Amino acid sequence: MLRHGPSPDLDDCRQELARWQRHADSFERELTRVSFERAHLLAWLAALHPSSAVVAPAVGAGPDGTHLLRLVAGGRQLSWRLPPRDIPLFAHVPYTERATGHLQRDGPTAAEQAAHIRSHTRLLAIEGTLFAAPAERRPQARSTEH
Repeated sequence: MLRHGPSPDLDDCRQELARWQRHADSFERELTRVSFERAHLLAWLAALHPSSAVVAPAVGAGPDGTHLLRLVAGGRQLSWRLPPRDIPLFAHVPYTERATGHLQRDGPTAAEQAAHIRSHTRLLAIEGTLFAAPAERRPQARSTEH
């Protein structure tokens, strides 16, 4: 018997390919959204640390144009890689060909940096709670009278 058209196996494979492509497209959109948000949050963080924030070319980045945002927070150097598409968001940050001072040495590993950020965040939250005015610490009681 002569068959016309693709086999059922080929049709199944094409449907499976299309399904996985939809997943990949969805993940790509989410990654783009998260990368966009990350870049804006890093630009904001740099604005909060104007005395130490600097953008410098990443060592060994090659011709791709990757840079590093480096700053000091909580007494420690922190750094993040910036792809070329994000550099315009950092126009407010000084640019240098070579970092100097605290920012010259290599930064912490990703795990060390994450641990420092968690610790520093806890300290800032505690400080905010300790120094908040008493009225700011308590939720306002709602009046039941009309």
